[in-house]
Amino acid sequence: MRLLALALACLPSFGMADGFFTLKGHGGPVMGVAVSPTGQIATASFDNSVGLWTGATPQWLDGHEAAVNTVRFVDDARLVSGGDDFRVLLWENATPRELGAHQGKVVALDVSGDLVASASWDGTIGLWSLDGQAPVFLEGHDAGVNDIAFSADGSLLYSASVDGTLRVWDVASGEVERLILHHGFGINQLVLNEAAGWLAYGAVDGVTRVVDLATDTQIADFTLDRRPVLAIASNPDMTRLAVGDGEGFIMVIDAERWRIARDYRATARGPVWALAFAPDGANIHAGGLDDAMYSWPLETLTEHGQMTTAARDFLKDPDEMSNGERQFARKCSICHTLTPGSARRAGPTLYKVFGRPAGTVTDYSYSDTLTGSDIVWDEDSINALFDLGPDHYIPGSKMPMQRITAEQDRKDLITYLRGATAGGEDRP
Repeated sequence: MRLLALALACLPSFGMADGFFTLKGHGGPVMGVAVSPTGQIATASFDNSVGLWTGATPQWLDGHEAAVNTVRFVDDARLVSGGDDFRVLLWENATPRELGAHQGKVVALDVSGDLVASASWDGTIGLWSLDGQAPVFLEGHDAGVNDIAFSADGSLLYSASVDGTLRVWDVASGEVERLILHHGFGINQLVLNEAAGWLAYGAVDGVTRVVDLATDTQIADFTLDRRPVLAIASNPDMTRLAVGDGEGFIMVIDAERWRIARDYRATARGPVWALAFAPDGANIHAGGLDDAMYSWPLETLTEHGQMTTAARDFLKDPDEMSNGERQFARKCSICHTLTPGSARRAGPTLYKVFGRPAGTVTDYSYSDTLTGSDIVWDEDSINALFDLGPDHYIPGSKMPMQRITAEQDRKDLITYLRGATAGGEDRP
């Protein structure tokens, strides 16, 4: 903890003086961003890691076995993370300690004192005590839980769900205190301002609304013809809200006058998945399909560059690709490179994969299942992998659950990989 605290003490301020900047180094999209009170930035990525940034230099926190969706600071020396491996990890001195696990992916976290809450797609909310007490799971939603927020004193917990409801829970009893509303579509994000008496939420159908906590009635509606809403964040004094959507826009709302103050297309293509403000409120940090976090000064938001997502294979025009390349782009490209080096991707490089024993790429950390496996990658094993699905062909693998059901699509993928992964001396 002392080493991390020292790093924080040396951390330069990210604020208006720094202007627009990026934090680069991840091997996959940035799914979550968190900021400590002193300005330390943590990023959660599809590459299975958390980046802890001192200036532009990352310390990689590697402990998850699948994509990391969310990260939150407990204090200036500790943070928690949750991911597609269903686990909630506490990090101290870059060392992970597993608090516990859900039965589905963990997509949001909040912290109140020594209590951590986790939202999971298994339909529950986990309450994890940092002092080692047994976890408690709050059950009542009819589908996955997407977001959560503690009240200021930690006695209440607000939740948003795929079932379209906003609920308030009594933390001590674990019971639902009240249902705020039932929206017609899944609710993805919420921001709570108890002091001012409002709650803002964003939904799958693009709705962005603010409701009164005392009466549960609508205060304001900022719904635009863009969907879904994927991220909402507030600045420290709760006077500004930033809203990110699936079409790549960041909308800034003036929460004192309830009007749209800024509206900026932050990505040329693709979504805005994560948002957070700097401690002084001067900059908005964002993550999307790019392997980097972007930070824009709020006052000059529209005067800077967009996230660059053009390199993503799955964003290419499908008509310009063979069927085999399309299958690779859709199923494989976000996790694997075709060139030497795994480049911090969520999966190992596929360079010279044919004839290679599974679990042998030296710059990738495999699951125990593949370490020492007797699988050798060839046409038959790759075909079986996508025919049965990784969860059946290699139980316990970190590879996401997916299949290619059409035999011809699998054959075309294998043909494409045979050429694209060969070394220069072998490439047809």
